[in-house]
Amino acid sequence: MAINTMKRVAAKQAGTRSNKKVAAALLASALLALSPMVAAAPVNYTIDTQGMHASINFKIQHLGYSWLTGRFEKFGGSYVYDADNVANSKVEVEIDTASINSNHAERDKHLRSADFLNVQKYPQARFESRKVSGSDSEMVIDGQLTLNGVTRDVTITAHKIGEGKDPWGGYRSGFSGATELTLADYGITYNLGPASTKVWLELNIEGVRK
Repeated sequence: MAINTMKRVAAKQAGTRSNKKVAAALLASALLALSPMVAAAPVNYTIDTQGMHASINFKIQHLGYSWLTGRFEKFGGSYVYDADNVANSKVEVEIDTASINSNHAERDKHLRSADFLNVQKYPQARFESRKVSGSDSEMVIDGQLTLNGVTRDVTITAHKIGEGKDPWGGYRSGFSGATELTLADYGITYNLGPASTKVWLELNIEGVRK
């Protein structure tokens, strides 16, 4: 009887060890299954304006014969980017409208006046996304742009340029986007001719991970 009892105890211990191994294997499998979900987290970036690795440019037709181009020298903002699900991404940009530069001092003075940007009354333009869809190569950013005291819905088409480590120990990502604005939608009705009622806005954004 003593031998039988010892056999039963040994069998029970062996079963316990086997159950522990099975439980450990199941736990490891569960952790492996969950690990991609844990890694897929949105990343916060600050737009790199200090190093001038970002730009906001515009162009508008001149008399229908050529393009007049310019840029805004001062702006800032941030964005959230989710590489696994762009729908979790978002962006906010603020522009100092007085920093407009079309490479002509007198024209820039006029652009800052009440005929156009009215920078004394509205010194800042702002874009805030409401929805991001598509993919890295064909991204659609729906949001609201406030310009000249008017807020309108705007859609920006964009794509990712790339991402990775920089030489200074940081991590960066970059995007390019564009949209077309109708000037009258923002209360800018100064007569520039029928070919110059719309302005093309281009954003080249590089961000540093926070």
